[in-house]
Amino acid sequence: MHRYLSSVCLFLVVSTSALAQQVFHFSEGLLVAAGSRYGREAIYTDLLAYKLYNGTLQTPAVNAVFDVTAKGDTLRWRSAKADTAHRFRTVDWGNIPRVNNPGNPGRVDRGGSYLYLTYNSPKEQAALLNIKGNSSLFFNGVPHTGDPYYSGWLYIPVQLKKGLNELYVRGSNVTADLIFPDKPVLLKAEDPTLPHIVIGQDNSKLKGALVVVNTSNKVLNNYQLKAIVGSKQQTVPVPAVPAMSTRKVSFDFDGSDVTVKGMNECRITLLDNGRAIDEANIKIESVNPGEQYSVTFTSNIDGSLQYYAVTPQTKDSVKEHNALFLSVHGAGVEAIGQAKAYRSKSWGTLVAATNRRPRGFNWEDWGRLDALEVLQNATNTFNPDPQHIYLTGHSMGGHGTWFLGATYPDKWAAIGACSGYPTLKAYGSADGVIPDSSNDPIEQVLLRASNQSDVPKLAFNYKPLGVYILHGDSDKVVPVMYARQMRKILGEFQSDFSYYEYPKGEHWFGDQSVDWKPMFDYFRWHALPPDSTVEKVDFTTSNPGISAKYHWVAIIQQQHPLKYSRIVLDRNKAKRLVSGTTENVRVLQIAMSDFKQGSSVDLKLDGQTLSYNAKGTNDTVYLLRQNDQWAFGTNPGVLQKGPHRYGTLKDAFNYRMVFVYSTKGTEAENTWSLNKAKYDAETWYYRGNGAIDIVADKDFSADKYVGRGVIIYGNATTNSAWGQLLNDCPIQVQRNKVTAGGNTWSGDDLSACFVWPLKNSPVTSVAVIAGSGIKGMNAANANQYFAGASGFPDFMIYKLDMLRDGSKGIQLAGFYDNEWKLTNNDAVSR
Repeated sequence: MHRYLSSVCLFLVVSTSALAQQVFHFSEGLLVAAGSRYGREAIYTDLLAYKLYNGTLQTPAVNAVFDVTAKGDTLRWRSAKADTAHRFRTVDWGNIPRVNNPGNPGRVDRGGSYLYLTYNSPKEQAALLNIKGNSSLFFNGVPHTGDPYYSGWLYIPVQLKKGLNELYVRGSNVTADLIFPDKPVLLKAEDPTLPHIVIGQDNSKLKGALVVVNTSNKVLNNYQLKAIVGSKQQTVPVPAVPAMSTRKVSFDFDGSDVTVKGMNECRITLLDNGRAIDEANIKIESVNPGEQYSVTFTSNIDGSLQYYAVTPQTKDSVKEHNALFLSVHGAGVEAIGQAKAYRSKSWGTLVAATNRRPRGFNWEDWGRLDALEVLQNATNTFNPDPQHIYLTGHSMGGHGTWFLGATYPDKWAAIGACSGYPTLKAYGSADGVIPDSSNDPIEQVLLRASNQSDVPKLAFNYKPLGVYILHGDSDKVVPVMYARQMRKILGEFQSDFSYYEYPKGEHWFGDQSVDWKPMFDYFRWHALPPDSTVEKVDFTTSNPGISAKYHWVAIIQQQHPLKYSRIVLDRNKAKRLVSGTTENVRVLQIAMSDFKQGSSVDLKLDGQTLSYNAKGTNDTVYLLRQNDQWAFGTNPGVLQKGPHRYGTLKDAFNYRMVFVYSTKGTEAENTWSLNKAKYDAETWYYRGNGAIDIVADKDFSADKYVGRGVIIYGNATTNSAWGQLLNDCPIQVQRNKVTAGGNTWSGDDLSACFVWPLKNSPVTSVAVIAGSGIKGMNAANANQYFAGASGFPDFMIYKLDMLRDGSKGIQLAGFYDNEWKLTNNDAVSR
């Protein structure tokens, strides 16, 4: 195999500590069109991984057969060489057979290739992998995240064996380096999160973040970061950094000495009991008042440091109770770049959220939550008039505008979608599209978990909004057909929208692509009405855990989880009447405080009338639908499903999640558990600019982590935290056995991912990534839950065969009922 090694090429690079490091460039390898499929779905297929986990993957060689497809095409390993820039260029797909995806026979995948690389190490030693252009990789069989967007700042600590080390890199346009660091613990400053220093503001309590790299075999505990700007110095503790991993950590700094615009040096020192371990010098920009600037904040999602950017209102205008514009950026765009595309407005402040990363989550999932966090931070800071809050965005941010506008229609006075696509069921961006339909009952259940992303199905939510659509008619990135699609949909019912196609406009036709004066003039004509004046409601949601409330009414529970629910209501205070229709609603909440105390109000729903005596201030009524009849009910409470906690696997990742790995299994089981937790933490950092606490089951206590989501890796046999959190769960996974809903499956090749509510908190959940044995555990390696808008139900049980056969390998998938019981009503099994 050594003939496929690249020739050793070493040179010196400068690290953040300005010390020399050796770098090895991979320059030769082997490539195969393996046909793997990873997208915005819970299902994934990967024949190479399937063979690897089964122990049937043959060592690659030139022209060796990898597989023969169902159509008879022979897939062979081919030689691959890097160019002078050390990049393995995309192969000529015209000479390689295309592979039908086994999980979706109608779809042909030309991608999904794997690059095989090897390195012959003279000794056991630690190194850093820096691979760009890949989606993921296996290093000596251990999965690691990739750098699909070619960012360059992802460094993955690995332990080299003496002798042959093997890499399978998913991707076909890749550069791959091994870096041998000078020290076991170091700082990396290529990916900082930083605020601006705004001259004249209080700059004494600012926060930034950078990456700590731990290539040692010990957990880093009790380290500190010291930051010096000018004569000011601050020191903060560093959270634990597991062995052979990285973590982005926050530091405090005092910018009070900075009094002029420019670039300012900040010296960061990593300390171990006062002893300097490494240093990094970063530049922090200071700006004058009135210029665009960045603000950092600690996110409630995971406790990491995030930022948003501001285009301030012109200084000569009144800043109290003016407008606020939330701008959501396109793919690959930084929030500060988005803010700089706008000129200051005399009547409001513009803030640009980040989506957690320039590509992040397409403004869905944790990108959606980031937008809401920024909106709340900006509202607290700038105190805008609540009736004058607007939403706009470009490209992927155009989708964010359509999506956030439909999901939270009572937050905006008007929205402006610029060069955007409405749904990921048509325009897939980098992670592909969400499939829009299926004839398979199990796949139908899985697709329900993505219903919130289908903007056209939520279009009636735009009825009360002003909607402005701006698109270049020559856009080749996001074709103008998407704008025309939404124009046609809105034209069926919307009385207030404006549409403009910019002549010969491409995807970006200058700053006016976003800072379009007619759109902002249109915004100025619109105000969000107070709840008390809203008399008509037409509201659709697929998930009350994401979006439940519209002005004075809320959908608390559905009859069938994550199918679309719609309410169409009219309120007439003079006639003391609320009337209308509902679809897929089990519990409805109506605020009655706008009716006079003591008055009798008729509630006419779906042809049935109930009478209610209004109680005045803060009065609300709950209505329960059973057997097609409405009756007065009560708040279901926090132990049942509701807007506070509605399920799906991803919900557990929303509240300062902690990853808990096993120590009670075999060596192989425990090694998998820790490696999987670190792989998910790597992916969360790359996708979401985040940081995770990773703890062993023996160190976990439910009382210690109250209010935080928990992610468990392993099963009831291997992970001792299971008994604290999951004894009452109807799904149980043990070594060689899975039980759920009266069903039992046996074997070591079973995987399960499911959510369960934590009883010590009204909002948090535990998510379980489980396997009945090493084969099942390995099948759970792919973390598709971090792909933006990928749909995961409450539970899914599958076999390793899913990696080969697609959804045929899924044994059970579905949703708990509103009391968190597993029934047959919303679950499908094979």
